[in-house]
Amino acid sequence: MISRSTWLHLRIPFSFFLLPIFIFAVSVSPQPSTWKTLLVFFILHFLLYPASNGYNSYYDKDEDSIGGLEKPPPVSKELWYVSLILDGIALLAGIFLGWVFVAGLFVYGLISKLYSYDKVRLKKYPILSWILASFFQGAFTFLMTYQAINALQLEALTDSAVIIPALLSTAFLGGSYPMTQVYQHAEDARRGDMTLSRLLGIRGTFIFAAVAFQLTSLGFWYYFQTYYEGMYFVWFILCLAPGLVHFLVWTVKVWKDKKFADFRSTMRLNWLTATGMNLFFIIIGILIHIKGS
Repeated sequence: MISRSTWLHLRIPFSFFLLPIFIFAVSVSPQPSTWKTLLVFFILHFLLYPASNGYNSYYDKDEDSIGGLEKPPPVSKELWYVSLILDGIALLAGIFLGWVFVAGLFVYGLISKLYSYDKVRLKKYPILSWILASFFQGAFTFLMTYQAINALQLEALTDSAVIIPALLSTAFLGGSYPMTQVYQHAEDARRGDMTLSRLLGIRGTFIFAAVAFQLTSLGFWYYFQTYYEGMYFVWFILCLAPGLVHFLVWTVKVWKDKKFADFRSTMRLNWLTATGMNLFFIIIGILIHIKGS
């Protein structure tokens, strides 16, 4: 039996925060295969992401709150083994979707492990880790999903109609990424990890996120205006409004007292933003399908 500690550190519910990238790829896909879509969903959210979470938790050995766990329990070697086993199952399952997808899973898994692996620990390098995390969790995953569920050749992924939403995926995650680190400054400092949020400072992290959101919003407006309908952007604003309101109220509190840059406020922002983006991509997926049928 797998221990409770290992199950908790796999942080399977935390995959919800990366779900928007998958739904985005599905929503703008021309002819997604149903069974391939379901298989990709399972591999990413129940195998690949938990394996990455568990592996990084094993090397981080966090004592304070981490994404999805307010009070992380001590880790054991079992977590390391289970993480690698999940990675292996993901690769085997990926064979049904083609070797391109398998190669993508392998590369993603490798990069994600180097984030916390003690001999490399990309987490120590704020700019590099931010670029890699944003790219692989964003554009790379979008392209992996899009290629697999539509059974496309690699050259099809160079089309601007595919590249632009992939880049928007990275922009969306890149803008919010430092916010996931804003409550971990003390823990990261103890280990000597200079994350992007530590580099920016607490107030700088909030300013960075606000500017990034505005730029990303412009990107989404351009994308829908160019390839679909500008009205889709209205749904974007409506779906993200709860998260935006929370962010603004939270920012005012943090400006008065930095102690409010805490775990629970961060997780609330993550849930509101991820829920809004998931809902948005589901809505536009339905609208695109209706208009295309």
